[in-house]
Amino acid sequence: MDPVTRLFGAITDRVIEQPRRVVIACLVVTALFAPGMALLEASAGSDQFTDGIEEADALDRVNERFEPAFGGDDPTTQLIQRDVNVLDRRGLLDMLATAERLDERDGLRVEEFSAPAMDVAAELDEDADTPAAARDAIERASDGEIDDAVDAAAEDPGFATLLSDDFNRESGTASASLGVVSHSFPASADTQAIQQEARTVAEEAPGDVTAFGGGIVDDEFERVIFDSLSIVVPAALAVILGLLAYAYRDPFDFVLGGIALLMTVVWTFGFTGYAGIAFSEVLIAVPVLLLAIGIDFGIHTVNRYREDRAAGAPPETAMRGALGQLVVAYSIIAGTTIIGFLANLTSSLPPLREFGLVAGLGICFTLVIFVGFLPAAKLLLDRWRAKRSLPEFGSRPLGAEDSALGRFLPKLSAISRPAPAVFLVVVLLITAGAAGYGAGVDTTFEDDDFLPPSEEPAYIDYFPGPLQPGEYTATETINFLSENFATSEDDTVTIYVERRMTSDSALRSLARAERDPPDSFVTVDGRASADSVQSAIDAYAAEDPEFEELVEESSLDDGRPNRNLDRIYAELRDSPYDDFTGEYLADDSRSTRIVYAVESDASDAEITADARRVADRYRGDATATGQIVVFQAVADTIFDSAIVSLAAALGLSAVFLVILFWLLLGSPTLGLVTLVPVTVAVATLTATMRLAGIPFNAITATILAITIGLGVDYTVHVAHRFHDEYPRGGDVDAAVVTTLRGTGGALTGTWATTALGTGVLVLAITPILGQFGLLTAASITLAYLASLIVLPPALVVWVAVVERRPGLLFVGRFLDAADVISTDEGDAPDPARTDGGTDASPGDADSGGDAFEWQTDPRPPAEDPSQKR
Repeated sequence: MDPVTRLFGAITDRVIEQPRRVVIACLVVTALFAPGMALLEASAGSDQFTDGIEEADALDRVNERFEPAFGGDDPTTQLIQRDVNVLDRRGLLDMLATAERLDERDGLRVEEFSAPAMDVAAELDEDADTPAAARDAIERASDGEIDDAVDAAAEDPGFATLLSDDFNRESGTASASLGVVSHSFPASADTQAIQQEARTVAEEAPGDVTAFGGGIVDDEFERVIFDSLSIVVPAALAVILGLLAYAYRDPFDFVLGGIALLMTVVWTFGFTGYAGIAFSEVLIAVPVLLLAIGIDFGIHTVNRYREDRAAGAPPETAMRGALGQLVVAYSIIAGTTIIGFLANLTSSLPPLREFGLVAGLGICFTLVIFVGFLPAAKLLLDRWRAKRSLPEFGSRPLGAEDSALGRFLPKLSAISRPAPAVFLVVVLLITAGAAGYGAGVDTTFEDDDFLPPSEEPAYIDYFPGPLQPGEYTATETINFLSENFATSEDDTVTIYVERRMTSDSALRSLARAERDPPDSFVTVDGRASADSVQSAIDAYAAEDPEFEELVEESSLDDGRPNRNLDRIYAELRDSPYDDFTGEYLADDSRSTRIVYAVESDASDAEITADARRVADRYRGDATATGQIVVFQAVADTIFDSAIVSLAAALGLSAVFLVILFWLLLGSPTLGLVTLVPVTVAVATLTATMRLAGIPFNAITATILAITIGLGVDYTVHVAHRFHDEYPRGGDVDAAVVTTLRGTGGALTGTWATTALGTGVLVLAITPILGQFGLLTAASITLAYLASLIVLPPALVVWVAVVERRPGLLFVGRFLDAADVISTDEGDAPDPARTDGGTDASPGDADSGGDAFEWQTDPRPPAEDPSQKR
């Protein structure tokens, strides 16, 4: 007996002979892991995906070295005001009243407040440097004085940057304005708490003023995860538990299976908490996986045990027979699935690497629980019931011959029955076409993926109070800022240049890069529309004759200075354009940024490609960055990671399956056969995503790994059952029918439970989770159909090739076997009959290089193998 067989035998013996110890050990481990779940922390938002992205690092350096539009290093809160006219008396007083209330809150530690209202008040009273003093100045002034003050304040180019795009300088009107509150907290302060308190104060103040900032966005990022889970988890549990109740049809088995599923979640997320891995949106996929694999293992174990009990075997013998076979299938499934998920470690994105690690460990834990705890607890439970003479409920296995499911499942092979080889060729051609079509699936990444929609779905109103989600405003506010203010980065890209900006060619280099702009860049007079330090020079030169003369003396014909740059920058920093200059030129003059306007209808991919080409025109170390470029870089990385992980998962799974089927079953090529349906399912899923307009994003990028994991799960069960059944009579048809009835019945229960259970994710608040739920249900369905429709003919072709029996591939062989496929009577053929007139048997010496080395079945043989299941 080989070492692997001895190992599996030892595991089975320990579970069967010492079930009490196994159960106690598993419960102790559960108690040890449980406290780790309390250590779980949420990690939400897009920032978790930008670590290590070159463009994101460049954007961080831009934010560190240049004065941002909204304050410096200290935490800042934005005040967003909406009104008919925010520049009339009432509008100005409403903004100042809100700022004054914030200033009076000691806990907010307001250090500075800037807003158009403060600029207008300063024109009325130069000493009005606080919100309270500014309010007094506005209240004392007449309407005419206020209009004159607005007109005077508008002379400053920075005045309009905090007003909506509809600002009319002549009439002195605007429908929205921004105020910026700087707090004297360190940068590491809890901005969520600060801005939540500021929002509460703003809501109580007069007028329509809203407090907003990164802390509020982060808070909603985190809350939406748990609010979504509070909705979908109860719904998923209701569906899953209802279907499990039908699959088990026994209250004791139902409770036992539920406890085992709960243990897998506790072990996995207890470890996650101890390891300090934050619970992100991507990890929402892990409980789905654990439930899918755990439900599959549980139903198969109980179903196979019931089959042998129905044949008259005592509990220990039935469980030994079930485990003796299923532990091999489970090990193959777990090993291959773990490899598939660990392939995500090749990703450069930390959340995807963490997903692969947590999912892989979760499958390990699932294997231990459903090979150890569940069988041992099932034996103890049945012994306890026998002593008390408790009745059995629903002990028939799924897919029994006289059941509707048992009559239907064998008919799934009817499509491929006349010519299985031809059927497989057609399927592979369709798969190739689907893969080619699916390769064009879109890839996106944006903040909106993680936020709730601006309007909650109508069905939320019908949820009971405890399930009602909180109020979300971030999406609506972000949209408002994007549509009404020029401060949004939605239509700009940034080129960050690291070079000595005092060199003679520095500004001329900027001019050369603006020539002949790409199609996605906004063009003005044949040049790219850009804001840079040159913009500050031009603006100040237009107002100050002395500075204009300096610029002209220092420039060539094109008006770009190439001399005296140190002096020019020094005078800019002493001018009213100091803040504007600081946004584009670093304090040490060793780096600069140029902000280009881009066409709003251009795609992010086009804009990013063009921005990178423009960056290549600059002398020095230039990097294209900005929100569009960063998010496109993340989207590209997600897609590349998905493809690399897919290739690694399929390649490693193929090698692993060949090795395991060779070591455990003596049939290495059978491992490759099991991957055929998996490939079909993956290709079809990507084509479905493109057809439905569902892109690869931060969460749906995990769907390929899930499809491989579940696909391998289903196909290994079918292949292993066929491998177990075929040598009993040497008849391919009988083996296919028995496999489709027995294993197909268990798979049907697994498929219905997991597909419908995960499909309820469409109820999640965030659209991205709804898409994930739909795709998961689709992937489970495709894996199920492929394992029952594509794999049986592949197994027939495999037998024909390995046993050198070409007669299996032709129509005549199936016409002779029509009585086998017919399920009206449920009769099986004579197991002694062979097809095609050959006398080949599984053990023939001339059966080819991949001879069948069948494992010894530990179960007692039935009198008629074709009727045993």
